[in-house]
Amino acid sequence: MRLKTFKIAVDRNVVRAGEIVIGRLACVADQPRSRRAIMAVVMDLLLCFVAAAVALSLRIGEWALWGQPLAVITATGIAFWLPVAIIMRIYSSLIRFSGGRTLFGLGVSVGIFSIPMIVVLMIVSVPGVPRTMGLLHPIFFLLFMALSRLVIRFILVDLLHRAGGGRAGRRRVAIYGAGRAGQQLAVALRHEPQMHLVAFIDDDRRLQSQLLDSVQVFAASKVRQVVGDMRISEIFLALPSASRARRREIVEKISAAGVAVRALPSVGNIIEGQVQISDLRDVQVEELLGRDAVAPVPELLAKTIAGQTVLVTGAGGSIGSELCRQIMRQQPHKLVLVDQSELALYEVERELVTRAGEASVIVVAELCDVADAASIGRVMAAHRPHSVFHAAAYKHVPLVEANPIAGLRNNVFGSLNTVHAAESAGVGYFILVSTDKAVRPTNVMGASKRICEQILQARSAAGVGPVFSMVRFGNVLGSSGSVVPLFRRQIQAGGPVTLTDRRITRYFMTIPEAAELVIQAGAMASGGEVFVLDMGQSVRIFDLAVTMIHLSGLTLRDDTNPDGDIEIREVGLRAGEKLYEELLIGNNPQRTSHERIVQAHESFVGWEELSKALDQMAIQLRSGHSDNALKIMRQLVPEYSASHP
Repeated sequence: MRLKTFKIAVDRNVVRAGEIVIGRLACVADQPRSRRAIMAVVMDLLLCFVAAAVALSLRIGEWALWGQPLAVITATGIAFWLPVAIIMRIYSSLIRFSGGRTLFGLGVSVGIFSIPMIVVLMIVSVPGVPRTMGLLHPIFFLLFMALSRLVIRFILVDLLHRAGGGRAGRRRVAIYGAGRAGQQLAVALRHEPQMHLVAFIDDDRRLQSQLLDSVQVFAASKVRQVVGDMRISEIFLALPSASRARRREIVEKISAAGVAVRALPSVGNIIEGQVQISDLRDVQVEELLGRDAVAPVPELLAKTIAGQTVLVTGAGGSIGSELCRQIMRQQPHKLVLVDQSELALYEVERELVTRAGEASVIVVAELCDVADAASIGRVMAAHRPHSVFHAAAYKHVPLVEANPIAGLRNNVFGSLNTVHAAESAGVGYFILVSTDKAVRPTNVMGASKRICEQILQARSAAGVGPVFSMVRFGNVLGSSGSVVPLFRRQIQAGGPVTLTDRRITRYFMTIPEAAELVIQAGAMASGGEVFVLDMGQSVRIFDLAVTMIHLSGLTLRDDTNPDGDIEIREVGLRAGEKLYEELLIGNNPQRTSHERIVQAHESFVGWEELSKALDQMAIQLRSGHSDNALKIMRQLVPEYSASHP
């Protein structure tokens, strides 16, 4: 009994001693960086002495732990090593991150260090010191420094990391992609005590079943099995160079396993050897569109902007603000921001003024309602821009449907006023930001944008004023009113995700793509064209919602999985909403100099007839007769057909 009690006490003391040692080691690891650098210098100076003692002892065949030769070798080594170490910044890197690059740097530094050692001790020579010390000492010095760094890394990283592994809340994670980025990410994970890397996943058959730093590589086809068997809670995508289509395919493959997915940024943002956990971010839906991003043509981006005065209406909106950012990169002389929202205008001006200082661009904010002809006329006359990007519009379908007077006034007459003001100010290029909802519209917003297009087409046909063009694209991910922010908020709130109809499809593009398209299309215009992005296949909104649920590490709750996390609930089509959107009215699109932009030539009402109709519409709007205004709208857009569920 006493023996058993004694054994338990010994075990407890051993455990307690181990905890004390680990705690002391952790304290050393947590010291300020400057103090740790001093400790590293002291350690290397001691290793310089040890290397001298070992090299000299081997050379003379007996232990030489003191004496003049040892003192000379050590003093010479320290005198030459410190300047080399400072120049090569040996003590600027953390020992705990030591790896192949660190050892290579040490090798180069010691190679430089060995040159004066050989000159002084071997060529010139010092009485009482064997000549071979000039060569032997650097060799042993490098060996001891490399060994010390590997041992310290093992203690500070592997030992302490494993010691902290028993703490609650430690997540078991896997890395999809066993290439260079994945291996760098695995190194970074060693320093995260709350994460435990248990598996690599890769499509390369040559790597499957292999071990990378003691972690097994599994086939991509076994994702679901690996997640279940190894209790993985999160998967990191380490495929920075993969195309958007490839990333979508991979995410669809792993998201059904019910784990959260995070990814490294694009390969252009990764500096070799410096991948960190902070680089990981949630996979954005924008990255999973069914097509790759449309690459811009630099010459088109700069053609109508560089060195010119540029005016953007609706500058505070999602598209308008991104247009301004893209325009700033092309070095205009002056950028005029026009918006009727004080807050939106203030925020975009504050952001752009910061950038303008670096680019030497004049930024001017004009609080102006384009539906007020006198106001936009004054702004245009004051600045006389070379290019105008007209993005100001009411675009939320249900709101415009419920407020047709405000929608027609802002969209139609805001565009008409801006066109007339541009003509009077001698503008060179005028680009209208339009929408796919202008094609065979079923809502007031879409019909109003089609009238805006006709205004530009008619004025262009009249041969007056700027080079007019229109740019038509689908839904913009992340813009105000987009389904993506709405779905994200609903998922974060625990659901349900509300969907009007599971059959509904939309074309999608990112905000930067939309802005680049607008700028490039304007540069290609000769007058009256409608430009459309070749957006590939439309996306089913139901599939988009399911993907976002899976990306959040949650599961879909439906009849087949009643215990899932998030439910998708259909609420029915809203007034004016279509199941399917189109981008072209006709069927004869023409190619342009940009491989992903097509050009449409579509019929329109002549200016004389259009002008008379708009005068009548203005009278009805001022009188508050929305029904009469809508009748005129139907006459101007005969393809319009109201859709009310």
